Amino acid sequence: MNKFLQVFKIPDLRKKILMVGLLLLIFRALAAIPIPGIDAIQLKNFLGSNQLFGFLDVFSGGGLSNLSIMMLGVGPYITGSIIMQLLTIIFPSLKKAYHEEGAEGRAKFNRISRYISVPLAMLQGYGFLNLLVSKGVLGRMSFFEMLPNVIVITAGSVLLMWIGELITEYKIGNGLSLIIFAGIVSQIPESIYSNLLNYNPQILTTYIAFIILSVIVIAGVVFINEGERKIPVSYAKQVRGNKMYGGVATYLPLRVNQAGVIPIIFALSVLLFPQFIAQAVSILSPDLSLQLNGFVNKFIGNQIFFGLFYFILVVIFTFFYTAITFDPGEISKNLQKNGGFIPGIRPGDNTKDYISKIVYRITLFGAVFLGVVAILPNLTQILTGIQTLTVGGTALLIVVAVALEVMKQLESQLIMREYENV
Repeated sequence: MNKFLQVFKIPDLRKKILMVGLLLLIFRALAAIPIPGIDAIQLKNFLGSNQLFGFLDVFSGGGLSNLSIMMLGVGPYITGSIIMQLLTIIFPSLKKAYHEEGAEGRAKFNRISRYISVPLAMLQGYGFLNLLVSKGVLGRMSFFEMLPNVIVITAGSVLLMWIGELITEYKIGNGLSLIIFAGIVSQIPESIYSNLLNYNPQILTTYIAFIILSVIVIAGVVFINEGERKIPVSYAKQVRGNKMYGGVATYLPLRVNQAGVIPIIFALSVLLFPQFIAQAVSILSPDLSLQLNGFVNKFIGNQIFFGLFYFILVVIFTFFYTAITFDPGEISKNLQKNGGFIPGIRPGDNTKDYISKIVYRITLFGAVFLGVVAILPNLTQILTGIQTLTVGGTALLIVVAVALEVMKQLESQLIMREYENV
């Protein structure tokens, strides 16, 4: 609490927090502006019966539940980022540029991702609107009648992407993560209100179990998110001029969950994309579109297969994202340059192999944990048979992880200012 109050006493930090809050309020206001011609009852029934689009509604901050201009949220940009990450595997020169060119290389990488997200937003927007037309949520319209709505939805997604980047520049957290965080948190008051209206004393034990399970999940998320594997590192003594440097022992902290919540967000984007494709194919072949849509709906309706596939995707993306963002070879090289070494391990390739082995082991544990949290609603329904007892593991994980990240960013800025004032 003292640190929280201290943040607001510093004019620069207070200004940053207020500006980030203002940008999130703008996002929430835009998420309430709907496109015309909606059957609200049909839309509510559709979202309630489709688990994937229920997830998308959470990430768009409720923008999907009223078909707002922000209905796609940051989904197209995330999909564009996935494509770019995959291209770094296909083209090693792109990965080299991303890692070795520093801030300039990452800026170029993000710029290409933004370019890719525009056609993806148009494709997803058209596919989703076409799906809603087929479900009776929207009235029948031709391609040219639908085109203005597609352009508006695409513009909304691009605007939200820009707002996210503005938030990131204030260095209080990742802008896209904070937007998703705001979207999830904004649903809490409505959820509590609806539960109070539908309160039934006969299922009191269900509510108690829900609360207990939620607390356990939050504690587990914090524990894993803050978990570290400390590798001891020693630095050899070096004489430079008349001074001696080094000769100290420290450690290299490796987080259990190196990838954060990114694998879950990536997995959801991949799961959503086939349904958008199935609807977009209707431009070329309506019959093929119906067949693909039927297959996707049948797959989503099977909780066991859907949950298993979702779990596998999360595990794969955890390893994939960790491999992209964490380079044991680069760490080994930097240690050797600075006279550092791991006791009992030779510098160079041996150090690289040792770090790789440790990272693989802790990433496996973190990946399995992320996968279990992601499919927690499916597990509770399958094991208990109670449809109302569903803990949104994905939403809880994102909220807790983003809150911890923002807290760390604020603490680091406080420490930096205290250091400057010494």
